[in-house]
Amino acid sequence: MKKAISYKAILFDMDGVLLDSEPFWRKAEIEVFATVGTHLTEADCAETMGIRIDEVVAYRVPHADQDAVVEAIMDRMVELVTTEGKPLPGVVETLNLVRDLGIPCGLATSSSYRLLNATLKSLDLESYFSIVHSAEVEPYGKPHPGVYIRAAEKLGFNPKDCLAIEDSVNGVISAKAAQMAVIAAPEEVVFNDPRFALADLKVENLVQAHQLIKDGFVRAI
Repeated sequence: MKKAISYKAILFDMDGVLLDSEPFWRKAEIEVFATVGTHLTEADCAETMGIRIDEVVAYRVPHADQDAVVEAIMDRMVELVTTEGKPLPGVVETLNLVRDLGIPCGLATSSSYRLLNATLKSLDLESYFSIVHSAEVEPYGKPHPGVYIRAAEKLGFNPKDCLAIEDSVNGVISAKAAQMAVIAAPEEVVFNDPRFALADLKVENLVQAHQLIKDGFVRAI
């Protein structure tokens, strides 16, 4: 295990951290891209995990009506999250612990504000976050660090004083480029990706992260 992590504030990613939405993204992308003649596999979708959806669409279907494709994917995502979304194990416990410890907490995501708001409302997690910030309003999405830099500013902290919790390689790159400490909690299918060595710590899920915070290994200063 690496050295203990110290921080003043925490920024959570959303997709793959608060809920297991990556299968929803893969399902929505496969379905919608097929309607414009691009047939993807789940492995194809995994390649762009953590990247802002408009950038994924521009990459996959440069000659299609990209706004319409993005809107269709977002419609499907909101439907899936609203009907099937559930907090991942350890999420509520970790958020309650962070709140009880008085640690400032925010959310920084590649997803749009529309999906962000639908997700937090559906999972009943709105009250836990002092600020939320979407890469939707940034010139570039993850792995660019802009979304994390701006989220830290909104929370009132230097990015160097923040801890990010991420599940994707692109998210880890984004947070590290913003000079944050990072805990990576990858899903099983990408857990052994060697690029997660960029993170300060890798855990299997937020249950482990909760225990590390509770034990003071990951500690607020």
